[in-house]
Amino acid sequence: MDYLQILFFMIIGAAIIAAVYILTARPTKGSPLIAASLAGLFAGYTGVQIGTEGIVEFFTNHSEDMTGIQVWWDLVMCVIIAFFFILPRAQKQNMNILPWALFVCGTASIGLLAMCARLFWLENSGEHADNSVGDKPGADDAHEDTATRGTPAAA
Repeated sequence: MDYLQILFFMIIGAAIIAAVYILTARPTKGSPLIAASLAGLFAGYTGVQIGTEGIVEFFTNHSEDMTGIQVWWDLVMCVIIAFFFILPRAQKQNMNILPWALFVCGTASIGLLAMCARLFWLENSGEHADNSVGDKPGADDAHEDTATRGTPAAA
């Protein structure tokens, strides 16, 4: 086995360990340190890849055959789905969405991991109060059925 095959199996092993941890420990808070470390490690690896093989190889790898296109679509869909699920939490923490969206679009997982690191840090630091509608006293009044509001039966 060459070093790339070893790296491939190391990544599979790490993914299995992470999945088992997530399924068994059921963490409720994300770790900014882990997300930032993964973003940094992957950015570093990407830098080595671009420095060694060139940026053109990235596009060649994803456009040479049907397998490459399938992997490309898989990457794009996963990033879009993850961004979709992260976005409401990021907005709740008053993160500036446009720069993060551009970063994620330009770097995929690197930007997504960096965004998660920032989001987790904000959520864990408690700097921003929870401003969701359902958590404010009297917030349910805003969602009250207009058909019953102000009627004699409701009084």
